Amino acid sequence: GDVLKLDVTAELDGFIADAARTVLLPGASGRARRLRDCAQRAFHRALEVARPGTPVRELGRVVEREVESDGFAVVRELTGHGVGRRVHEPPEVPNFFSALTQGVLEEGMVIALEPIIAEKPSRIVEERDGWTIRTQNRSLAAHYEHTIVIREQGPLILTDGQPHPQLP
Repeated sequence: GDVLKLDVTAELDGFIADAARTVLLPGASGRARRLRDCAQRAFHRALEVARPGTPVRELGRVVEREVESDGFAVVRELTGHGVGRRVHEPPEVPNFFSALTQGVLEEGMVIALEPIIAEKPSRIVEERDGWTIRTQNRSLAAHYEHTIVIREQGPLILTDGQPHPQLP
């Protein structure tokens, strides 16, 4: 019945890609399935508006709206981000709306879009191992992430396992 988040980065020729999935082990609850599915839906809703000229804060607005409409909460301390030669580059891509979020999506920009959500509002806690994180109130959490390229004709998902044409 455990709910696991697998978050993987890969490097090729000095460039980084980042992706994550929530995996449900046998016996996971229906609520855990709904939470996992909500994170994935929130990603796809944000993907629909991820075009050049869109303010970065709009991605957060779309994610937050989808998550809250399902009765769940965004984990605010963890965000999406730019990806390139390092795994975390500008811009920061929050999963909630804030008028203070800076930046506009540009053609060719590469970002990790990653809704991270929980059953109930909660802060995160890092375990003593220095790696494992969990919700402070121990509510279930889910994460869905892909590295995408912003393009006028629609974002290109680089980490979905599908063959893609060469990028210019």
